Amino acid sequence: MADNRKERRFPISAGILFGLGLGGFFDGIVLHQILQWHHMVTSAGYPADTVSNLKFNTLLDGLFHASTYVFVVLGLALLWRAAHRGHLWWSGKMLVGSMLIGFGLFNLVEGIIDHHLLDLHHVNETVPREQWIFWDIGFLIWGAAMLLVGGMLLRAGKRQSPGETL
Repeated sequence: MADNRKERRFPISAGILFGLGLGGFFDGIVLHQILQWHHMVTSAGYPADTVSNLKFNTLLDGLFHASTYVFVVLGLALLWRAAHRGHLWWSGKMLVGSMLIGFGLFNLVEGIIDHHLLDLHHVNETVPREQWIFWDIGFLIWGAAMLLVGGMLLRAGKRQSPGETL
């Protein structure tokens, strides 16, 4: 019975990888491209005010997007493997919860490292410099909220799913 339970467990790592990838896509597509608030290294001495700096930032943005794409592909592979093996599904709360955990982790790690520790870029560089910290802190709060809500959804989904234990 224990082996059967193990095969029927929801692949939390798949949801986290999806969340990391979707968090990166959101950041790159919405903040980098649509709103154009920042690029990968605009605050690290490469402002997008020359063609060569913009080309360098665009290259790094592309490499960033490629890495988030890898997270999504890995998450899909893990989810497919688990679903194919068990031929059953779990509570949707588990997938959404684990994806929110990954998205929240992305925001917290990327925000702490890139915005605060390395000062590579900031969430909204279109506002006066003294306001950047408020956007950066908001980004971290948003990430922490997703992490908390994701954890609550994951726990609720585990209670509803066959063979799952808390």
